[in-house]
This record gives sequence, C-alpha cells and structure tokens, in this order.
Amino acid sequence: MAEKKPPKSSKQEPSAGKEARPPKAPKEPKSAKPPKEAKEAKEVQAPKEPQEKPPTPRLRVKFDQEIQLLLMEKLGLKNVMQVPRLEKVVINMGVGQAKENKEIIDEVGKHLKSLSGQRPVVTRARHSVAGFKLREGMKIGLKVTLRRERMYEFLDRLISIAIPRVRDFRGLSRKAFDGRGNYSLGLTEQTVFPEIDLDSVKHVQGMNVTIVTTAASDAQAEALLQALGLPFQKN
Repeated sequence: MAEKKPPKSSKQEPSAGKEARPPKAPKEPKSAKPPKEAKEAKEVQAPKEPQEKPPTPRLRVKFDQEIQLLLMEKLGLKNVMQVPRLEKVVINMGVGQAKENKEIIDEVGKHLKSLSGQRPVVTRARHSVAGFKLREGMKIGLKVTLRRERMYEFLDRLISIAIPRVRDFRGLSRKAFDGRGNYSLGLTEQTVFPEIDLDSVKHVQGMNVTIVTTAASDAQAEALLQALGLPFQKN
C-alpha cells in the first residue's frame, strides 16, 4: 500500500534564498511633553500700591460718636438700632425752560453734577399737555439720589456753607415734614454752593432737596435733623 504523506503545515517556511526578518520591537510609550515655560519677554510688573480709603465725612463721624447717644437719651430709646438715621437725599430740578431751549438742561446738569458729586438723571414728561405745550418724552428736569458717604458730604456743605449764603434767611420751616419722617426744603439759586462758577451761570435754577430718614414720626425726624445742624425757625 502507498504511504500516506504528512499534512502540509499552514505556516510557510522561509525560502532558502531569503533571510528571515527579525520580529519588530514593541514601540516605546510616548513621553509626556514638558510644561511650557513662562514667557520671559514680559516684564515683571511692579505690585500696585493699595489705594487709600477716602476719609470718613465729619458729619458721619459726629453722628456715630455724639448724635446717636444724644438721641437715645432724648427720645428714650433702649437700643442703638432704634435711633433714627439718614437713608438718602434726593435733589430735584424742574427745568421748564428746557421745552424752548434744550441747551439749558445741559448747563444745569453740569452744575448739579458739580454740587452733588454724582451724574444726574434726566426726567421726562410722562403725558402730553397741550395747554403747556408739553409732549410726552420731553426733557423737563433732573434728579440725583445720594446715599452713604456722598449723602453726608452734601448735607455737611448744605448746612455749613450753602444755607448761610441764602439771602434774608430766617430759618427752615418746621411744617415741611410729610408725616412719615421725611423733610423737604427749597433753594431758589444754585449759586449758593461754592462749587458753582458764577461766570458759567447763564440761567439761574432752583432745586428741591428731600431728606429721607428712618424715623417713625415727624418728631423723631426733627430731633435728628436738628442734632445734625439744620437751622430751624425758633418757636
């Protein structure tokens, strides 16, 4: 019987003429890239000096150190938090002439900004009134709301400088309270403030100053404002 031939292997043996290729070495893992160095071209900036805080207004210091204790004794209050205090000051200017001359409101706005230390807000007409030749949206006034340090600074200048310069001044009325502890007073000229340059004034403009407090009654508000230095009329 014929001998059975052995089965052929699936792997082919390398031919005699060709050399066997060595197995490929495993790839080495990629090394992590070094972090980018900071750019040396930029110059090192010098550290900024800390800005000094503006000094506390003297009227605020007087209220904290003297007036609070004085009002507690005068009003019979047991807690310091019950003492009435200032909340804000609102300055209003009604510029009716701005209907005919629009430059007036720009001039008066600069004066109000200089005497209050804050940029005013332009108020506009809400309704049209044919009798006054007024149209809705017209610029008819200016308004500024002062709080915190600016409020105390303005009141200090108002009490110590502006009011004494009013002509024929005989004291502030005690009847100008609104029943909720707020007080309003009027000035006929903006020139009573020393910040206004008289040469730049072409139109004299008055203003209304409203002092809003946390007082529960007009009597408490009057005691607060009198302690701050507002010169009321003598009874």
